Amino acid sequence: MSFWKTLAPILLLTTCLPILAYARNNSSNSNGDTKENKRTRQGGERQSDGERKFAQNCGRCHNPPEGFSPFISGTIVRHMRVRAALSKQDEEDILHFLNP
Repeated sequence: MSFWKTLAPILLLTTCLPILAYARNNSSNSNGDTKENKRTRQGGERQSDGERKFAQNCGRCHNPPEGFSPFISGTIVRHMRVRAALSKQDEEDILHFLNP
């Protein structure tokens, strides 16, 4: 039993840290303007709910990623939903922002 208690955190760290490091290092200005409910940012451009929620929650530690496959994005957002205490709606909006 103690073997699994030791191995589980190591496996979690070795799988999640490279993904999160990739997200932080490969940033770009993603634009999720396909969302219906939008806010205005500086310069008169429109900002989606997902982009706004990403900036409020994820943007404290991460830059917007250049792009992930939907499978990877879903895994990351689910993991970070627990870590950042995001609501289900926030999770869906951020996932839509990452993969429009």
